Amino acid sequence: MGLTEKVKSMRIILVAALAIAPLVAQEGKQTKRLDAATMVLSEIMATPDKAIPRDLLEKAHCIVVVPSEKSAAFLVGAKFGTGYLSCRKMSGAGWSAPATIRIEGGGVGFQIGAKETDVVLLVMNEGGENKLLESKFTIGGDASVAAGPVGRSSSAQTDAQLHAEILSWSRTQGVFAGISLEGSTLRPDVDDNAKLYGKRLDSRQIVTTTRAKMPTAAARFVAELDKDSDHEHMSAAGSEQ
Repeated sequence: MGLTEKVKSMRIILVAALAIAPLVAQEGKQTKRLDAATMVLSEIMATPDKAIPRDLLEKAHCIVVVPSEKSAAFLVGAKFGTGYLSCRKMSGAGWSAPATIRIEGGGVGFQIGAKETDVVLLVMNEGGENKLLESKFTIGGDASVAAGPVGRSSSAQTDAQLHAEILSWSRTQGVFAGISLEGSTLRPDVDDNAKLYGKRLDSRQIVTTTRAKMPTAAARFVAELDKDSDHEHMSAAGSEQ
């Protein structure tokens, strides 16, 4: 191979590398965020007295976990963060592949000045699930919301919590507590979904996707959900207390 051919080959390799680099970076970002969401759920549920009541998680139709993002702008009306939505499989056993979802504005304004805040939402009925899977909607407007209870069981739920379509919690500086996110909006992020699954999919399409199509990081998130809401796991945890 002559010098000219070698130069051409090197240019082709360089162009290919430059084209692939952004995709690899995006995939790394998705994996990092999914792993952060998995860690949030694991850490919260590891302390029964200060966790989401397991009986509520067992009854929930869907869950949204938004891990903290240090670069997020904590301002009223600004983007709060990006997280993942998973719903019960149609069989009722286990959880679906996760879809990317954004939470913005409204009730997130209370976090002004906070550097790291995790948010967890439980969608408690079919009506709330359908609204969540359709398109952008406003918490407290299109779906009723209440601050979620914290503890081993939901026996101390208030009437508002019993009838809310969505229960919400936040964790800031290690403190996990129920909080109302009324006025915030949730919407799917099909661009981020494309980075995860290789094509633009909406939330409803993803939650009916088979597990075989899930990236490894997404599978870890679902495995944590399965563990935290498994009947046998719950019974064993209760007997150890």
